[in-house]
Amino acid sequence: MTTDLDRTLDLDAYFARIGWTGERLPTVEVLRSVHRAHALGIPFENLDPVLGRAPSLALADLQAKLVRSERGGYCYEHNTLFAAVLAELGFTVTLLCARVVLGAAPGDVRPRTHMLMLAEVPGEPTPYLADVGFGASSSLLEPIALMADAELHDAPRRHRLVHAPHGGPLPLWKLQARSAGGEWEDQYAFTLEPFEAPDYEVINWHIATNPRSPFQHLVYVQRTTGDGHVALSGRTLTETAPDGTRKERELADGDEVLRVLADDFGIRLPDGTRLPE
Repeated sequence: MTTDLDRTLDLDAYFARIGWTGERLPTVEVLRSVHRAHALGIPFENLDPVLGRAPSLALADLQAKLVRSERGGYCYEHNTLFAAVLAELGFTVTLLCARVVLGAAPGDVRPRTHMLMLAEVPGEPTPYLADVGFGASSSLLEPIALMADAELHDAPRRHRLVHAPHGGPLPLWKLQARSAGGEWEDQYAFTLEPFEAPDYEVINWHIATNPRSPFQHLVYVQRTTGDGHVALSGRTLTETAPDGTRKERELADGDEVLRVLADDFGIRLPDGTRLPE
């Protein structure tokens, strides 16, 4: 394991939160099913940065927020918690960092800020890329084997990993998702260079507090359900059906935002919370 994770993880509470029951063994099937249950069970949200605070990545705080409260988190919170769960189950985890390319303009070079991980299954020759914290309708629902050009059908989505040319000494991988129109779209790029917990503390602080960070100014909330995907960006609510069709509507004000957070995302903020207008 590549990070000093607190070992006081409450697996019973975590599995109750994501609605998962099964044999707690480090197998491929357990990795897949727990990954999917987490992706469906805990929403993505950046409400702490919008409210002016950097989220804590301490395991006790993550459990209090993502497991025991009606809240979610963004990639550092989700994947720090998930890495601790996988380690407790007996998987070997290497933390990684990716450069998000989804939505980037041609020639735009973004910093490496997205947390993900490599999970090794005892007795299996091929590790898996795991990521429960990518806030997009094209995010992984199940882990994907680290094999170039092998397609994963994590229904209703499809993903693959490909190699991409670059000037560095380590091979560059890209995660791609298949669009409703059948094209493969780049999501993010990464190498297998290990990252450590202090690296994410720095990145987390930057993303949450830098006045130029979009995560500090605009609400981003996402949730995948059995009926599709729902996302809130600012006051724009977007519902994406399994076939890729989308419906959008604008919310009227901050009060409606709070109601939608509770009703559509299962997120309830403390009484009296007011989001920036």
